[in-house]
Amino acid sequence: MLKQIAKRVLVRQKRAKRIRKRLKGTCAKPRLSVFRSHKHIGAQIIDDEAGVTLAFLSTQSKESKERKKSKSSARFIGAELAKLAKLKQIEQVVFDRGRFKFHGLVAEIAQAARENGLKF
Repeated sequence: MLKQIAKRVLVRQKRAKRIRKRLKGTCAKPRLSVFRSHKHIGAQIIDDEAGVTLAFLSTQSKESKERKKSKSSARFIGAELAKLAKLKQIEQVVFDRGRFKFHGLVAEIAQAARENGLKF
């Protein structure tokens, strides 16, 4: 049982590394990273050169309307994150889906961010 769990964790880490080795956030074009857990979803804009998070929003944030993981909350997070990015004069980002497939909630965040002015 423990071997199966350890193998699953290792496979997830390898998948995330495989995706992230091609992505690098700069101050001109930071990285938009998405995270999903079994209860919540979140996204952050990161400048990898400086090692700084420029903007962050999740379903656990005070600004979030809904406190659960759903497509409507994913759309809200994408839209609000794009607005926060515009306030900080960020127009282009590199999208980092991490270990998650680009469908469902991850795609909803990306679509809402694009609709509100972020380019990637």
